[in-house]
Amino acid sequence: MKSLDFALLLSKYLTQYLPAQRDLSSNTICSYRDTFKLLLIFCRDIQGFNIAKLPMTQLDRKCIEDFILWLRNIRKSSPSTCNQRLCAIHAFFDYVMVEEPQFMEQCIQIHNIPRMVSSAPPAKYLTPDALRCLLAIPDITTPKGRRHLVLLTVLYDTAARVSELADIRMRDVRLDSPAAITLHGKGGKVRTVPLMKQTVELLQSYFTENGITPQKSPDMPLFWSGNYRKLTRSGITYIVQKYAAAAQAISTDIPATISPHVFRHTKAMHLVQANVNTVYIKDYLGHADISTTEVYARADNEAKRAALEKASLCLELPCASNWEQDADLIAWLSSLG
Repeated sequence: MKSLDFALLLSKYLTQYLPAQRDLSSNTICSYRDTFKLLLIFCRDIQGFNIAKLPMTQLDRKCIEDFILWLRNIRKSSPSTCNQRLCAIHAFFDYVMVEEPQFMEQCIQIHNIPRMVSSAPPAKYLTPDALRCLLAIPDITTPKGRRHLVLLTVLYDTAARVSELADIRMRDVRLDSPAAITLHGKGGKVRTVPLMKQTVELLQSYFTENGITPQKSPDMPLFWSGNYRKLTRSGITYIVQKYAAAAQAISTDIPATISPHVFRHTKAMHLVQANVNTVYIKDYLGHADISTTEVYARADNEAKRAALEKASLCLELPCASNWEQDADLIAWLSSLG
């Protein structure tokens, strides 16, 4: 292999393998790209490598371990962020192992680097009262307010990721019984989620007001900007944060920061609290692994424990313990975004 083998392999990985063979979304590819930008900065500024002529052999286990420590100690990245970066590196070296088997031993050594142990923060979600407060904020006497109410309601009812909400087309919406919306998730996965009666009624009014016939405009986005192009992730986030800020002014139940993903957490928590089977919730959320879904069950148990502790304060009981102790290349990477 030539001295440029890392650049060549990385180029093929990001521009051919991930989008064409893995069919990953542009957002996921950008996340992988950002990991390698940081790795190259580390190699250039800390290790003193010439990143324009960086051989694969220099990216050994020690180099990657030092990179993860640099992220944690110098850049103050959280353990979960470090693990995310390490996961991207593991995936790249899995690819290298197949493409260039002469690096197999090196790839195995890097793949054996363990993840950092971290306690996942509790999922941030809205109580039913907080959700009702937020959904009461849009001014339904105006077309914009009514449209935003529909958006917020669909965001909650479907537990959609923000990218999934932005990608909903008219053909994905079924209002006849059984009403449902089809979501196009990460990795090309598709799932269909049912709609509550109230959401169906809001969507019916929304279609009537805007003269929409889904059968005649199947490719039209469900939520659009002024030029009838689909709303962007940042556009949806702006709408959510606008109404969240207004709700915070009148209720202390609203968290200090709210993103569209909080609505997904909220729906999941409400399903858990309604004693819905975890397997069903897993399918509803589109999780690949049920362990991801179980985070919400643990968060609900923690919320119950906190409520019990609060109720026992007047008894002056001992404090309960935690329930679970248990340079050119960089520029090129930037251009991919």
